[in-house]
Amino acid sequence: MHIDLPEKRYYGIGEVAKAFNVNTSLIRFWEKEFDVLKPKKNAKGNRKFTPEDIKNLKFIYHLVKERGFTLEGAKIHLKEGKKKSLDTFEIINKLESVKAQLIKLKSQL
Repeated sequence: MHIDLPEKRYYGIGEVAKAFNVNTSLIRFWEKEFDVLKPKKNAKGNRKFTPEDIKNLKFIYHLVKERGFTLEGAKIHLKEGKKKSLDTFEIINKLESVKAQLIKLKSQL
């Protein structure tokens, strides 16, 4: 899964939901369910997601939406093998990004 977000320090919930093609209510629900998601809130209470939050959201999305984990299963997976699983997931993500760039280059030849 390739999430297309510009590099920024903070992302609003609307742009995060749009990038993941989900409702903002799902993002808020996951925030309550997964303690690895800790967006900052401004004085108005608007959520500001960091790049670290986006990385964790990508992993949660991968587990729940792509691999079919239940929420409880995803929570257990995150707690038990977070470091190893996240490292593997990040490597796969980077390789998919490189592949997409190579395919784009190939089409331009």
